[in-house]
Amino acid sequence: MKFILNYSNFVPFREGLESCGYTVYENLWKPSDKQLQDCEGCLIDMYEAMNRPWDTLRLKSRLRRRRIPLIGWNRDAPWNKGVKLRQLWWFRKLKVLDVYMAHSLQDASTFSPDARYLPNAAWVSRYNLAGRTLEELSDPQSYRYDVSFVGTLDAKKNPRFILRAEFFKELERRLTAVGVTTWFRHGKKMPLREQIDLIQRSRINLNFGASSDNGAEKSWGLPGRCYGVPACGGFLLSDERVHAKDDFEPGLEWVDFSSMEDCVGKIRQYLTNFPQAREIAERAHERVFREHAYEHRARTMTATAREWKVRVERNIAQKR
Repeated sequence: MKFILNYSNFVPFREGLESCGYTVYENLWKPSDKQLQDCEGCLIDMYEAMNRPWDTLRLKSRLRRRRIPLIGWNRDAPWNKGVKLRQLWWFRKLKVLDVYMAHSLQDASTFSPDARYLPNAAWVSRYNLAGRTLEELSDPQSYRYDVSFVGTLDAKKNPRFILRAEFFKELERRLTAVGVTTWFRHGKKMPLREQIDLIQRSRINLNFGASSDNGAEKSWGLPGRCYGVPACGGFLLSDERVHAKDDFEPGLEWVDFSSMEDCVGKIRQYLTNFPQAREIAERAHERVFREHAYEHRARTMTATAREWKVRVERNIAQKR
């Protein structure tokens, strides 16, 4: 079995496909007949595809003749930051994609009649318990911080994160005033081992904002940390996301907040009720490893590719 992955060396998805038994061709825009033989599909990075119109259209033509679906996965839906309007226009107008998959189904039908939800996931070969156990994480004495967040907080270099930077500045002020310890840092290049240690040493790990948001207007989708934190055994408290209910059971595996005041209230609630927070964290951890690793996303995507081919071949047979 083969699959083409034109997704800028996106290692976790390649690993997911390989764990499903696929031979993966990466960044292959001009496949040979031999490479296309027994190929089940091609997944493309929509941003790159829109920036390479002629390569994309030529690839589409080659795939169509072999009845191989061209699948786009959009992890920046629905506003597609950095993509020019004319690029969006031609991509939508020509209906380039056979299947559109996205972490948010906002505006999904404009790219393809076949639009499917494919959320982010945990890269579990990297983000995991890292030698610790859930039992060890249930010990309140093992924690260093009450609340933490690591991510893009430099609003000068990244103006689209200004709301996030302002939020954490005010949140830190409020929490410090009531004796809650915090660790909010701009640490996009933080080493993996340190990231996991921080998650596992923080009673509460926060998520607020995402690169796919449009200022105060949110994407429905969950950013990667919403899967990565529970994969490491951490308790996650997130801002509200429409698709959260599709991936986690609210109240049992997922806790969110609607405002600054609600966030402070939930933090104080779960710091006071540490055992309850750990029960939620453990259920979320189990859910991630059961359903939200990149192997699961690969299985969903390849099953979609096979369904598409069966449907196309059935339609052709009916026309004969």
